[in-house]
Amino acid sequence: MNDIMRRFEGREYDFLRGNSDLKNCIYLTLSGSHGYGTNVADSDLDLRGVLVEPVRYLYGLEVFSQFEELATDTVIYGLKKYVSMCADGNPNALELLGTDEDSIVLATRSGRLLRENAGLFLSKRVISSFGNYAMAQLRRLSNALCHDRYNEAEQERHLCNTLKRQFDHFNRKYATLDETSMRIYLENDRLLFDVSLQGYPIRDFAGIYGEMHNIIKTYGKLNHRNRKKDDAHLCKHAMHLIRLLITGKDILDGKGIITKRKAERDLLLDIRCGRCSFDEIFALAEKYQTDFDASARDTALPKLPDLDKIEALMMEIYAATEGAP
Repeated sequence: MNDIMRRFEGREYDFLRGNSDLKNCIYLTLSGSHGYGTNVADSDLDLRGVLVEPVRYLYGLEVFSQFEELATDTVIYGLKKYVSMCADGNPNALELLGTDEDSIVLATRSGRLLRENAGLFLSKRVISSFGNYAMAQLRRLSNALCHDRYNEAEQERHLCNTLKRQFDHFNRKYATLDETSMRIYLENDRLLFDVSLQGYPIRDFAGIYGEMHNIIKTYGKLNHRNRKKDDAHLCKHAMHLIRLLITGKDILDGKGIITKRKAERDLLLDIRCGRCSFDEIFALAEKYQTDFDASARDTALPKLPDLDKIEALMMEIYAATEGAP
């Protein structure tokens, strides 16, 4: 780990010290495989962090959302954007607050304050955010394998079932749909769609349509996949699916954000490295999804985060940081 930390002092990371927009970085941490504890010998370093936006972005015409440096896979969020992502239950944002101490590259007093108050951001929104991310990974894996194993008619049946499984998700995220208002079905091996809605919020319908469109679009792209190359990616997606369900369950159970999965490291690496069959992976996904759903039903987390307390935390950080108003 010391060798990794010394890399951040080298020339490839000079931008951290030479870019004036990054002057008020308050938190930098390893992310990705090093943050999760699933890194292998050739794993890249992913650096993520938070900064207090320079005054000109707070008062001027320009807006600062995030800084990206592609060569080193570095992303540093502005405080306002980052806090909003956390309040929404975004897994990529929340996981930064749960990394191990030995993964932290920089943490000022304000950065420590963010970590210490991670619980402010945790709410039942985690059910949707972590669950949705996991579902997306499972759908990608399932769809890709379907293209390898099924003929065209069977593929249509698989896509139909995939879309139907989204209905529980739609009812959690959007205005409720009853069984007669929307129907997806097969007729003569053609995938068809019936809708009968009255007084339904148009923005919610647009969201549902957009998600269904993305599923179908992603599914079609799999026709062109490189089997040998993509199977490695599928194993990585499968690993993240299981990891998200485990991490989300911990949050729902009141254990906080545990980003580095030490207890599950061997299992996650077996999945990533292709040592588990896809049948075994689907069985694991079903088990961990069942556990996640049980925790979602029983969680003591509030329905929504306390935005007043989150705003007070933001104001405290802004007031404590040099150059902030």
